[in-house]
Amino acid sequence: MRDMHCHILPGVDDGAQNLSESLAMLAAARDAGVTGIVCTPHCRDPYFDFDAMWDAYNLLVEHAGGFPLTMGFEVNWSKLVWLGMKEWAPYLGIQGPSLVGNGQAALLLEFDVDAPPSQFADYRRTVFELQGIGYDVVIAHPERYLALQKDLELAEMFVRMGCKLQLSANFVAGGFFDRAKKCARALLNAGLVSCIASDAHCAAHYGLLARAMNDYGHQLQS
Repeated sequence: MRDMHCHILPGVDDGAQNLSESLAMLAAARDAGVTGIVCTPHCRDPYFDFDAMWDAYNLLVEHAGGFPLTMGFEVNWSKLVWLGMKEWAPYLGIQGPSLVGNGQAALLLEFDVDAPPSQFADYRRTVFELQGIGYDVVIAHPERYLALQKDLELAEMFVRMGCKLQLSANFVAGGFFDRAKKCARALLNAGLVSCIASDAHCAAHYGLLARAMNDYGHQLQS
């Protein structure tokens, strides 16, 4: 099981704060059945420091005992637009095989949680542009977006475009009336979800990934 979204790199965002925490997360990931990790620090304010993030990745690789690690970023749409998509996309995609296995690079794209429905037209254009320059687009934690919670058609639109939807495993911790959990289950029941990732910020989050995969892994789409 490849975890394609986590904040395991030491000291670069709101995830692991030092190498010891990173290694504790790595041990917890192994215990949860994870066999490979894509490290995806935040590409958004106030965290984004490209060089520091690569340094943290190389440090973790040195201490990971050969565990398969890959570099990527969780790319916030607003930050990508500010940086310049064509200039920065080549540096922000996930290194290595694409999620869909067609040879293209993948990019993990995050929308703004409280964006109004009208903003999704801009998101759609960005997805088209990323696909046009050779990227498979994976949309991070769609269950959190308020507009999508109210209108599942927005998720269906991106899937029709060829995007993959990635749920974050912490939706399983939500209560009965939790909107993110309700949306996640609706997306799964509609056959729209390609993967569940830990989105881990600490070791305990890998227990949620194990639980989510046990309960909902059979509903994932290839």
